[in-house]
Amino acid sequence: MKGEYGDMASNFLELASEQRLAILSKLYNQRTKVSTIAKELGATVPEVYRNFERLAKADLIIKEADGNYNITIFGKIVCSQIPSIRFLSNNKKYFKGHNFGDVPEKYTQRIGSLESCEHVKGFVKVLEKWKEIHHNADEYLCNILVEIPYTADLVEPLVKKINGGVKMHSILSESVITPKERKQIFEKFGFKKLIDEGKLERKMQENVSTIIILNEKDALLMFPTVNGEADMSEGFFGNDAAFHEWCLDYFDDCWKKAGAFKELKLGK
Repeated sequence: MKGEYGDMASNFLELASEQRLAILSKLYNQRTKVSTIAKELGATVPEVYRNFERLAKADLIIKEADGNYNITIFGKIVCSQIPSIRFLSNNKKYFKGHNFGDVPEKYTQRIGSLESCEHVKGFVKVLEKWKEIHHNADEYLCNILVEIPYTADLVEPLVKKINGGVKMHSILSESVITPKERKQIFEKFGFKKLIDEGKLERKMQENVSTIIILNEKDALLMFPTVNGEADMSEGFFGNDAAFHEWCLDYFDDCWKKAGAFKELKLGK
């Protein structure tokens, strides 16, 4: 008699094969024959046929009247979950020291969207990607931050972009870290004018642990440490459509929930 997880365990067993996963992936895109897959995988026909039979018995694929195999609806749904497992498997070391913090469950359920992004480690490399996002912006820039490095090489190009028509939306933590020189930099580069003209919009959020910086093409995402602290020294960068959509959706949700910007929170 199978227990509560009996069928699920059986399905996991059928997926516990690199070749069977490769077969599913290929059938996800198009129906085909055993001999074709065997040639593509560099394997023997009998070996591949045995794996086709196992997948068919598990109702993940089905043999059609013309001899081609096709993936079932069940197989397609299972396949759609593989990117999530692959992302987590590829970044097991990272998630030993990080978690998803305040990210709602509906986003962790879509974590496979992050599969194709690049793992960036080290604050210098993160800052390079940050600058790259500013440089590549043509329409908008959005960010969620707990710390703002007001360095000239970051601020000057940013102000030029905003003056050139790029709209900026920022969500800052109520405990945001800013340098002592912030006021002088703010005045030097005319940030007040940008705010008054509506080119730069700011909001505040009480607790920020997940960091995002994005334009209309690229995104940089940083999850908090297991202690709940924001970590801007390591994260994920990419311009894949699914990754960008994940980041933009998360930012939009945060923007709707964020409160009004309060200058006094910055101690100025």
